[in-house]
Amino acid sequence: MVVTSSDWSPAIVHCGLLVEPAYIPALRYHPLTHCYDFIIKATIRESAFKSRLVEQVSAQPGHHLLDLGCGTGTLTLMLKSRYPQAEVTGLDADPQVLALARAKTTAGTGVQFQQGMSCALPIPDQAIDGVVSSLMFHHLARDAKQKTLAEIRRVLRPGGQLHIADFGRPLNPLQRFAFLWVQIFDGFRPTRDNVAGRLPELIRHTGFSNLEETAAFATMFGTIRLLQAQK
Repeated sequence: MVVTSSDWSPAIVHCGLLVEPAYIPALRYHPLTHCYDFIIKATIRESAFKSRLVEQVSAQPGHHLLDLGCGTGTLTLMLKSRYPQAEVTGLDADPQVLALARAKTTAGTGVQFQQGMSCALPIPDQAIDGVVSSLMFHHLARDAKQKTLAEIRRVLRPGGQLHIADFGRPLNPLQRFAFLWVQIFDGFRPTRDNVAGRLPELIRHTGFSNLEETAAFATMFGTIRLLQAQK
């Protein structure tokens, strides 16, 4: 079941079933959510990799961009600043983190924030020109990754692009060791495909074309890789 509506109303859904939301908060535990922006900025070169991700989007006036797993809205606001004539929506499952995103969004910015699950997007078919996602996929087990990618492909218009920044295959053994801390914190099951470098394979299997890795960043907690693909 995919919930759709003209205003993308939030729905309590998880992979197509009407259930209470099941998701991993930004730093796994809700009490740490207010520390998210500080920790990410201090440890994983957030400004560098998100700026690079925004630049590769190349949105046109009138395009509709979706920041999937938007968290506190940092990337969402960067997208709107870089592409002011595009419509930008941030979507996340966590109402607490969305409250932080809305709190740091000034009036008149034109950015919308919606609640929803990545594997059952409350968005009509072929309504989006570009989907951008940062540090979300390593929270998802393989089946949820596959369902999320299928949902992204469903909501993208023909020729629409997918842009992902997330942990991937380590650049070296030191980076592999650093990523162990992420796996201990976020769980080994959802992170194993990322560290094994399987995310590109999953994207291809969903039917995306023109897949390309555009950059790799060594960080305190592992290697962040940037990917882009096209419907």
